[in-house]
Amino acid sequence: MNSVVISVIYITIGVMFTVGALASVYRVVRGPSLIDRVIASDVLLTTLILAAGAEMVYNGHTRSIPLMVALAATAVLGSIAVARHVSPKDSAKANP
Repeated sequence: MNSVVISVIYITIGVMFTVGALASVYRVVRGPSLIDRVIASDVLLTTLILAAGAEMVYNGHTRSIPLMVALAATAVLGSIAVARHVSPKDSAKANP
């Protein structure tokens, strides 16, 4: 492929990641409920993981893999913790 086309593709990917991250930050700040904020934070972490992967492909290295694993573990553990916190069993106990 032509190098100009590849540059346009990388710029497009960067713009899309930036728009996705900004939309996620907006939803984290303005989310109407806790669940919306948690989902938005998961989307933000996923966007960061994808951006790190795209950076690895662009520069041709694998040094960002530990960062990606740490971000993925943070996202999973955070989601599990919040899911246990807002589980429906708690509300069933409060309203028998």
